[in-house]
Amino acid sequence: MGTKQILTKNAPAPIGPYSQAVAIDGKFVYTAGQIPLDPATNQLVEGDIKAQTRRVMQNLEAILNEAGASMTSVIKTTVFLKDMGEFAAMNEVYAEFLGAAAPARSTVEVARLPRDVRVEIEAIALIVK
Repeated sequence: MGTKQILTKNAPAPIGPYSQAVAIDGKFVYTAGQIPLDPATNQLVEGDIKAQTRRVMQNLEAILNEAGASMTSVIKTTVFLKDMGEFAAMNEVYAEFLGAAAPARSTVEVARLPRDVRVEIEAIALIVK
């Protein structure tokens, strides 16, 4: 099985010993969890869960595009929320990016996320290019 690390300047650089994503045999891409960091400034996006989710989804989209995948080729996501009470607002923005694709999804509430953000999302997608 051949793996390829994926790296784009259009998403936040990894801050530890991990990749933004890994492509497997040119068929699948697995992303690392993305938090609402602006890749241009490496600063957290201020604002509510909608603003943070939008930035996370933009980061995921940039990584998927770099890997030869797209939002429409996503087959599974995992959403980590700091507060399940923000599910509906997160879901509204999530649907703007992935509603038509309707990938399988797990959503879990967690006690804490990196840098105390409200949301982190990871994805698995088919490489289509």
